[in-house]
Amino acid sequence: MRYAPIFKSFLICILIVQCRSAIAQSESRLRLWYDHPSGDVWENALPVGNGRLGAMVYGNVSTDIIQLNEHTVWSGGPNRNDNPLCLDSLAEMRRLIFEGKQKEAEKLANKVIVSKKSQGQMFEPVGNLQLHFEGHDQFSNYRRELDIEKAIATTTYKVGDVVYTRQVIASLPDRVIVVHLTANKTRSISFTANYAPAIPNAVVATSDQTRLSISGTTIDHEGVKGMVKYKGIAQIKTKGGTVASTDTSVIVKNADEATIYISIASNFNSYNDVSGNENERAIGYLNKAINKSFTQICKEHIAAYQSYFNRVKLDLGNTADAKLPTDQRLKLFANNNDPGLVTLYYQYGRYLLISSSQPGGQPANLQGIWNNKLFPPWDSKYTININAEMNYWPAEKTNLAELHEPFIKMVKEMAETGTQTARDMYGARGWMAHHNTDIWRSTGAVDGAFWGIWNNGGGWTSQHLWEHYEYSGDQKFLSEVYPILKDAAMFYADFLVEHPKYHWLVVCPDMSPENAPAAHEGSSLDAGVTMTNQIVFDVFSNAINAAKILGKDVAFADTLRGLRDRLAPMHVGKYGQLQEWLDDIDNPKDNHRHISHLYGLFPSNQISAFRTPELYNAARNTLIQRGDVSTGWSMGWKVNWWARMLDGNHAYQIIKKQLTPVGTNEGGGGTYNNLFDACPPFQIDGNFGCTSGIAEMLMQSADGAIYLLPALPDAWPNGSVSGLRARGGFEIVRMEWKEGKLVKVSIKSTIGGNLRVRVPVTMQLNNGQSLRAAVGDNVNSFYQTEKNQAPVISTEATIKLLPLKETFLFEIQTQPGKIYELVAK
Repeated sequence: MRYAPIFKSFLICILIVQCRSAIAQSESRLRLWYDHPSGDVWENALPVGNGRLGAMVYGNVSTDIIQLNEHTVWSGGPNRNDNPLCLDSLAEMRRLIFEGKQKEAEKLANKVIVSKKSQGQMFEPVGNLQLHFEGHDQFSNYRRELDIEKAIATTTYKVGDVVYTRQVIASLPDRVIVVHLTANKTRSISFTANYAPAIPNAVVATSDQTRLSISGTTIDHEGVKGMVKYKGIAQIKTKGGTVASTDTSVIVKNADEATIYISIASNFNSYNDVSGNENERAIGYLNKAINKSFTQICKEHIAAYQSYFNRVKLDLGNTADAKLPTDQRLKLFANNNDPGLVTLYYQYGRYLLISSSQPGGQPANLQGIWNNKLFPPWDSKYTININAEMNYWPAEKTNLAELHEPFIKMVKEMAETGTQTARDMYGARGWMAHHNTDIWRSTGAVDGAFWGIWNNGGGWTSQHLWEHYEYSGDQKFLSEVYPILKDAAMFYADFLVEHPKYHWLVVCPDMSPENAPAAHEGSSLDAGVTMTNQIVFDVFSNAINAAKILGKDVAFADTLRGLRDRLAPMHVGKYGQLQEWLDDIDNPKDNHRHISHLYGLFPSNQISAFRTPELYNAARNTLIQRGDVSTGWSMGWKVNWWARMLDGNHAYQIIKKQLTPVGTNEGGGGTYNNLFDACPPFQIDGNFGCTSGIAEMLMQSADGAIYLLPALPDAWPNGSVSGLRARGGFEIVRMEWKEGKLVKVSIKSTIGGNLRVRVPVTMQLNNGQSLRAAVGDNVNSFYQTEKNQAPVISTEATIKLLPLKETFLFEIQTQPGKIYELVAK
């Protein structure tokens, strides 16, 4: 897009003003803000990031802390963690499981499946940049904030008659973190800067009086030598005043303002190559940024950031609580009406994804890109039996498709490493992964058989490649990733075995992630669990459909169809629940955090209110039996499930439980003051899960049509949203509702095709033209759904089908690039 020179200059001026006025009290509601410093609590600090660098800004007055991460600073080095003993013991393990001797099978699995090498490497912190301000112990008028519309963290306070301001950004285009310090009086900026390393044996030094550096090598872990070399450089530029240094610190005195440019890099090139030059990289990034003023860097950063963030607007209304500090709003939310906090939390999830996942970088891990511990919980790696996938649920639907790229690249790399795992451990073609991976793309089983023998990491993560195609319709991309989809299916084609009792094809050994029925004496091992059957169904379906679209592998697709027809169907048990296992052994009082067998409800679409009413009813019973309060990430998933159950009020109740201060929900998670999700401890997946769930409450596109306002709660009677994406290249330009009823919607078709909408009211085109009622299956290939086998229903189950709210189906044949506006009659 081109602008006239005058208009372009006007836009630049606007951006410059945005930087200079970032601390102003504007009408913007999209700010986290507080009237007190973070103290020494990391979960009070505010996150900034650019996909390569992450920083937690404490906003303390006399000694501020900028805690630093770099996306490739991980323990260890290139390694594999397969257990080659598995293949020879596979038949024995299957025999034990089929004979009901799961505990014996688990003992064997601990010997022959679980890795005897690394259990996975750790995401490491670089350290803290500390800024010491002498004489700032007594202060007033304190405020710190994170403006998520501009991605700027700001701290302001007053000492005597001087107002101090600190601004921190993680520049997207310049790949540096920048700290800008100003005051309302000249010669007022004085401080000492030093690095506090997090990794043992790091070296801190100074040079040229204005430059502070930190360097080192990451630690060895579980027998894998630390091989990531890193270099961090902080250079200080001042206006006025003096700059001096000691061996380990830089001292600024009486400056009018100061700007600190922070560059960090490593020698990491890829999961099997650490031959890069961290020194050249760090100084290269720094040299490109150092000659830019803070105003210029800030302007370019805001423009780059807003090119993502501004794609989606959400307005659920506001109340008086919106004027309160964020931590106070969080405490009051359970009992107060504060729809603005939901909007803030939704957009905060998008902010976190923009900040932690950028094309060419590493995917967001268990903590995104923010970690202050040398030995973080669960290594802050990638748990791929739910958590890593949940991180990317918002990517496509909330219009951040480019940010899916790091995860998609990780899947491609796991397909490389997982080929050897499939062959050596299971004697199978194709590729697979277990329940964890890391920056070295390990695909072996870790943590013990109870958790680690789950073998669907490849199957589930490969769904993201298909999903990216579903939203974009990009056949070039599909052709590129088709071998990965095909090989994920190839693994199951080789690995499935016939169940000796039921004669369905099942995975064995198998498990429902991290849960175990009492009937198995505490062992999680089994054969043909529901979630696995659902994943295999999707993997086969995606490969079949991709082959058809690309005109490839007709015979292989036919083979997959035959195998898919022999998969175990879903079961409804005696308590009316969707069975988690093939046998009816669920406990209706089981409140386990994982409800993995509802994968078929979300993120998959195998369970539908309109196509599979018995399964839909059973899924609801399962959700009720499991309860609402759980870990933070589990509640994030439940928001999506209740949205798919078309129950907006229940989904909203889960949001209220999730947006509760950590420690309030007995036996469950919640939210930290900085709105990080609490498992506890902090896991970022809950943030992303809830953001996805809120989008699902407003629009769904997984069940044959675009469903508008499928799960609108009573608490959001009026509102609007723009920018949500739907499958088949459709985008919600703007949708409005009043008094709980859809008023109008504009939908853009980017690639053409049949647009089918499901709406809660009758509608027409904005020119008064009637809409065609939709009948039969949607002819748009992006909206064709696969038919599962009929469920097996226990004779003891009481099936009471839920009544559905009246909806209307309309469709329009669209043209690429055109916008279609529908209004309520």
